[in-house]
Formats: sequence, structure tokens, C-alpha cells
Amino acid sequence: MRLNRFLAAAGLGSRRSCEEHILKGRISVNGSAARDLSIRVNEGDDVRISGRVIHAIAPRTILLNKPVGYTTTRSDKFAERTVFDLIPTDAGNLFHVGRLDKESDGLLLLTNDGALAQELMHPSKGVDKEYEVVLDKTFTERDALALKKGTWIDGARARVESVRTLAPNKIQIVLHQGLKRQIRVMLGQLGFNVQRLTRTRLGPLTLRGVKPGSYRDLREEDLDMLRKALAAPRKKKAKPASKPKAAPASIAPTTPAIATADGWAMPSGKPRKPATRPDTRATSKKAAPAKSARKVSPNRSRIRKSS
Repeated sequence: MRLNRFLAAAGLGSRRSCEEHILKGRISVNGSAARDLSIRVNEGDDVRISGRVIHAIAPRTILLNKPVGYTTTRSDKFAERTVFDLIPTDAGNLFHVGRLDKESDGLLLLTNDGALAQELMHPSKGVDKEYEVVLDKTFTERDALALKKGTWIDGARARVESVRTLAPNKIQIVLHQGLKRQIRVMLGQLGFNVQRLTRTRLGPLTLRGVKPGSYRDLREEDLDMLRKALAAPRKKKAKPASKPKAAPASIAPTTPAIATADGWAMPSGKPRKPATRPDTRATSKKAAPAKSARKVSPNRSRIRKSS
């Protein structure tokens, strides 16, 4: 397999972060520095990072039901409790896929499969992330339209895929994005305080059978469903049909007339004679003056008679 994929499968992080290790010259294969991203690794090759041997490990992905009060990080000196305190130390070198705020709870994936993590976090894949949100006041249809319209967060366009009202102050939101504190910020811009935020679904995966604070390993059938969701083409939203332009108020709409024996009639049945244009030819042009008779000189007529 390719070197970056091998490193990701060994738990060094996502493919992109592994590519940074390669480009910075930290990786060696069979004693030679590997700076080419196209290098492939075969079984039995000696792969090292900064001199430390890297062993391929079996991929593992677990689904954790994160409780409120736990920080989504591996190490933070300011965090009292992290999500890694909820899993055994022999779970392998796992890292979290996306994150949930300390005040939020629900479904969180932990994995050592860097390729899978990268695909799940990429917004172009369009995997649904479903949340249930409890608010401090009633949520209206007008608020739903504002959420669907979207807004801006730190220079990025933020929008929701769908929103559904479950109770007067409880809604269900589906996202494809993963902007920092996106739901809380968007609802805060509408004047709401989020009292509880729970992620209930990620693609085909749900929290069914997993109690808060506990986890389960994903089975092969779970991973197959997840890969199918990633491979499915993303549905494009149909553009709303443009409204026809209204005629100006000053111009009355025309209605075709109907020919009858008595002239022209409108569809209402009232006869209407065709309008005649007045003949303006006589008045539009000045009459040409009559040609005057040609005067003949009297001396000239005498000459003719004498001749």
C-alpha cells in the first residue's frame, strides 16, 4: 500500500498529517529517507519515524456515547476529564473523528484508521450528522427558515441541511459541515440559548444500545454500511423555480379579440368595431399652388404676326 496509507493505518493520524511527516523527512523505508508521496510499502519493509520502528496494527473503530463534561482531546492540561478517560488504555492509538463540545453529549467515533477518519470529516462526502437540541424558548417556523437560509461564522458560510420541530422548544438538526460550535453559534444569532445538544446519529450509526459513558466496537457490517454512505453520491438540492416577471402596473394586459359578423368582439361577447384612423393626408401636407400662365411679351407676338 502507499506509504501515507500505511502510516495512517498504523495510527499516526490522518493521511494528510502523515503526508506532512513524509515531506518533512521524518520517515524512512528500509534505511532510506522517504520524501516521495508515491512510495509504496510492502510486507516486511522496515518503516520508521524519527528512528522509531512503526508496526502495522489492525484497524479499530469504536462508537462512544460521550457524556457532558468530557473534553474531546487526547491531552490538554486545562481539561479535567477527556474522552480517552472513558476507554481502556489497551484500546490502541486511537484518535477522535471530529469533536463534540465539553457541554455537548452523544455519538463520537474513535479510530486508528486515518483513511476512514479523513473521509468522514470531509464535507464533500455529505454524511449526515444528526443532533437533538433543547432550547430556552419556543422555536417557530420563521426561525427554521432563518436556519435553512444560513449565516456566516468566522468568514465561512454556515448552513443546515434540515431542521425539524420535535416539541415547542426541541428541534432536530442535520448537518454536513463541522464548523466550530456551529449549532450553538447559529442559534445564538437568532436569540436562543442551547440548554442541551446531543449528537444522535452519524450516517447509518446511532446510539442504540450504548449508554452514556460506554462504547462498543464497530462490527464489519457497521463499517460496510458506513463505507456505502461515504460512497453514495451526494444529492444536489433543486434550485427554486424563478417567478415570472409581472407586467408593469401602467400597462393593462391584452386579451385577444374574436372576429364576428358585426365586427370585433371581446371574449365577454360585447361587439367592438375596429378603430379607424383619421385621414390626415389632406391636412398634413400643404396644397401645392396652381401654376400661373406663362406671360408672353407683346413685342414678341407682333414679330410673329409680321413674319
